[in-house]
Amino acid sequence: MVDTGQIARFRDRCSDLMAALLDELAKAPDHARTFPEVEDALGWPRRRLASVLGGVSHMRHTEFGGHRPYRFYGDRDSESGRWEIWMDADQAAALHGADAD
Repeated sequence: MVDTGQIARFRDRCSDLMAALLDELAKAPDHARTFPEVEDALGWPRRRLASVLGGVSHMRHTEFGGHRPYRFYGDRDSESGRWEIWMDADQAAALHGADAD
């Protein structure tokens, strides 16, 4: 997902925790981080990130065709050997554009 309008709608529909996650990911576009690294940056306890992503899953699938304004590497594909999450530069720019609207 990179469309500014779609990202703005996603952000409007998601929880405050999901919005905080999107903001954090946009701070470092194209930089994949492990879930614990992101949780530390947000001051969240372990496993909160997975819970937040699980909480938005139904909405993401029913309203956005499963698309997401962030990206993943699974544990088998990442350099760290753990799940990694990031927002690419286009997604971050779209999120910043959505913030300006």
